Amino acid sequence: MLRLDEAGFLLEHEYLPIETGHGLTSDNMYHVAASTYMPNCTAEMIDWWFGFIHNTEQYKLWHPRDHIFSDWEGPRENNSQYVGGHHLVHEYIGGKLAKLKISFKDPGEYFGANWRGGFEASGYGTAVCGRVGAWNDRDGTVVYTGHLIHLIKNEPGGCRMRSRFWLGDIEGVPAPQGDKVPEFMRVGLMKHATEEMAILASKLPGLYHKHRRGLVSGKGL
Repeated sequence: MLRLDEAGFLLEHEYLPIETGHGLTSDNMYHVAASTYMPNCTAEMIDWWFGFIHNTEQYKLWHPRDHIFSDWEGPRENNSQYVGGHHLVHEYIGGKLAKLKISFKDPGEYFGANWRGGFEASGYGTAVCGRVGAWNDRDGTVVYTGHLIHLIKNEPGGCRMRSRFWLGDIEGVPAPQGDKVPEFMRVGLMKHATEEMAILASKLPGLYHKHRRGLVSGKGL
């Protein structure tokens, strides 16, 4: 299984032996992979979506059954700017309600300082990267427990999203605890990621052209 510090291999290999699956890495993180082809979507649309999404109504469009609540904290602009912001969500994963804080990071933290050059050379348009944590919605505290990367490659007629998660990297704990990730999360996250991105693909082009057009014309949302 691909280690977090090997994320750059994704740029070197268009398809790795495991594009959809899950398992323990050699450094004891739990790795979950999902791959979704998104017809009529582009990397630009994906970046726009993460800068656009905010409230629960919008979040439910993404997965009407599993997505329950959404809010945002920190920087966010409806022009693809979301790095440095935090998505606060309640969602079902593997049948269990998870309350999560997703803190978006610059792709350079995972792909190195020259990530833009690497992306261009490999045909990738963007990567949505972040630290994921268990969020206490009563007092606002969070314990970060994992990482996510949604790597987007533009392809004929659409784009392909290679979603990768590394679980068990717990803030304040010296050694990864991936072997303690429960079974429902291992399989459930793979299933959830595949479903939500397929659902998004069916709606994103229309949402993008509707709302982006209003933004560009100065009419807003």
